[in-house]
Amino acid sequence: MGFRVIKTAIAAFMAVLIADWCRLPGPTSAGLLAILGVDVTRKRSIRTISARFFASVVGLLFASVLFHFLGFHYWVLGVYILTAFPVIVRAGFKEGIVTGSVVVFRVFSGGEMDLHVILVQIALLLIGLGSAMVVNLAYMPAADPQMLRIRKRIDELFSKIFQEFAATLRNPDEVWAGKELIEADKAVLGGIEAAKRSLENQVIHPNEGWSVYFYMRKTQLDSIQHMMHLVSQVYQRMPHAEMVSELFDQLSRDVLTESYTGRTEKLLADVQEEFKRMELPDTREEFEMRSAILQLCRELEMYLKIAKKDKAPSPISDRPQSTNGS
Repeated sequence: MGFRVIKTAIAAFMAVLIADWCRLPGPTSAGLLAILGVDVTRKRSIRTISARFFASVVGLLFASVLFHFLGFHYWVLGVYILTAFPVIVRAGFKEGIVTGSVVVFRVFSGGEMDLHVILVQIALLLIGLGSAMVVNLAYMPAADPQMLRIRKRIDELFSKIFQEFAATLRNPDEVWAGKELIEADKAVLGGIEAAKRSLENQVIHPNEGWSVYFYMRKTQLDSIQHMMHLVSQVYQRMPHAEMVSELFDQLSRDVLTESYTGRTEKLLADVQEEFKRMELPDTREEFEMRSAILQLCRELEMYLKIAKKDKAPSPISDRPQSTNGS
């Protein structure tokens, strides 16, 4: 059973009890409105419940005029839809059209429209949607455990990708399907969506640490795709490729750590200095491969700068405190 189902049951039960205690006619209508009001995040709940309430009020006003002058005929409902819906949408209450229609159609079924009926419907709206609001604001499941699992999965996939880069640089005949790249992209997008939901649940003092982290990984994933293209251009074994493979070996370990170690960055600087002392290429093929390796080092440098700049959220504190490995 999903948590949203439990919240819906609590909100509906609460609304029916309150409406019955207030001796309002049709207390189950408040329960129905509560069901329509339960949402997935706190901020979205505030927006949608507000839209549903005001859309229902606007709908009642239109319905009171139409039913008073035209009577309770089925074709009047068509006129209501044609006239009220455009106004509700233009007023910015589009999300409340269904709720407003439920209220108006319930009034139509009653066959009478006066001030008392309008006040009763508004009271049911306040009780039903208010119960949903209380339940939505009272508790939302913690998103951190889910995002920690996603982060761990992304780190493991990145580590595997770097291991494959190292293996390919040592042995260009190595065959890699690249499925980890696809899985990493899905995991990153899932993390971004989870971070957005988490922000929607933080009404006061929102923490954007998780969003920063997953967008950082998204940027790094783009960089990794460029690296893969450059690695594929190294089709022969050569000492330069062997040296760079050691960088990716180190990075595959660093990416699994909680903090930015700087080990890969230092090793990269040493490798670049060593390249400067080596002799120039003798053949065109060697020149092309060494050019690809040099670009690969520069892309790796950009990747490390992103990791060094953006901080990832700590699993202990609410605030981001440590940078992710790499």
